[in-house]
Amino acid sequence: MDACTGVEKEVDKVLHKFGGINEHADRTLSDLCSHIESLKDSIEESPHELTAAQILIVKQAVAKVKDTVQRLASDHRDLHSTVSKVGKAIDRNFVSDFASTSREEVFAGTEKVKLLNKVMCQHFYRQGMIDIAEELAKEAGLKTDISNKEPFQELNRILDCLKQRNLQPALEWATSHRETLAAQNSSLEFKLHRLQFINLVEKGVGQQAEAVEYARTHLCQFVGRHEKEIQSLMGALLFLPQGLPASPYSHLLDPYVWVEIHEVFIKDACALLGQSVDSPLSVCINAGCTALPALLNIKQVMQQRQVTGIWSGKDELPIEIDLGKEHRYHSVFACPILRQQSTENNPPMRLVCGHVISRDALNKLSSGSKLKCPYCPVEQNPNDARQVFF
Repeated sequence: MDACTGVEKEVDKVLHKFGGINEHADRTLSDLCSHIESLKDSIEESPHELTAAQILIVKQAVAKVKDTVQRLASDHRDLHSTVSKVGKAIDRNFVSDFASTSREEVFAGTEKVKLLNKVMCQHFYRQGMIDIAEELAKEAGLKTDISNKEPFQELNRILDCLKQRNLQPALEWATSHRETLAAQNSSLEFKLHRLQFINLVEKGVGQQAEAVEYARTHLCQFVGRHEKEIQSLMGALLFLPQGLPASPYSHLLDPYVWVEIHEVFIKDACALLGQSVDSPLSVCINAGCTALPALLNIKQVMQQRQVTGIWSGKDELPIEIDLGKEHRYHSVFACPILRQQSTENNPPMRLVCGHVISRDALNKLSSGSKLKCPYCPVEQNPNDARQVFF
């Protein structure tokens, strides 16, 4: 973050200087053009050859033009030196060599490269970039299954329509998957019909009858789950003569409702397909971008202190990196006794008294068939402990 701030300061300097030069150039050129135009008019009005005074005025105007051009060129050269400082700031604040934080063996081998190409293809399918995905699959020698791309083709087509505020494709999709969406406790279909109703109401009194008929046909089926929201929609009909923007129901016209329906559709559609909302490739890249600065800093410190051999763990990092709430997918248990995170070989174990410690701590604290809980006075048999699954 500090690196970005440092570069941003240099960019702000360039923009500020460019704005000043641009304003000065516009003002100077405008004054110069006005002077030349007035000089031209005075010369055209003269019926005879130029007098000595007029020739002197023309020479002074030419000199003024040359002087102005030279000053503008000098300002441009000065601006160029300021721009070059941005590049130097980038080189100074950002590290271009990331090899020290990676391991070449991670993607070594045909199977791992094939898996990486497959993940990239899946990402392009999800983004609707079918041509790029197929070309990558062809060059990588991957067998493309039509079932992998057809659902994403349809979803991206519907998302494009939603961006254009066309709800019909999304409504057709939601209707065809009504039972599955209901099993997921989804409110997607109702929100689509609500938005369609709002579109009708927004057009004014002329569409009032059509809006009422649409509510009777499509919204009545959702009264059980969304009664209050439907009542609010019906209340909006009373303010059609004066217009919704000036009514207590102006929030129904908030542009955010289109952003919300876009997000709800992606979430429910991906859940129906058994896919995550974000592609695995984008998740890995975002997590890597978050963790990379911390890794570079710790690697630099280790190299300066000549202790690079410490970073030799295969399944763990030398420091704890917080990737944020958006990258927390499951609970992680850390043994309160040994201060170690649980693994497959050292899982969390629940004692009879309800306290949880790791299996390694359980083995170290137990004495034969007796174990005293480190947190309470209960004595128990270590064989009674049960593994906990998060």
